[in-house]
Amino acid sequence: MDKYTGPTADYHFQPIEVQLLGPINKSASHFLIVFVHKISRRSGDERETVFLFQRISVMLQRFNSILLHELFVREDSPE
Repeated sequence: MDKYTGPTADYHFQPIEVQLLGPINKSASHFLIVFVHKISRRSGDERETVFLFQRISVMLQRFNSILLHELFVREDSPE
């Protein structure tokens, strides 16, 4: 976080940590909830929070499937 404090005060750097089984760090969770509530107020759809966390879950599952796929080496491929 110290790396991003100097460039400008116009931006807020928020690291987001999502663990393998899904828990998100507290500060990122708070940030995302506040962010999505602002979006919900604009769009009028109260389901935006659910949609965001579902998207994060799907993104994590896709990333994990790619990592799992890379673990297996085809027998007919040259190494």
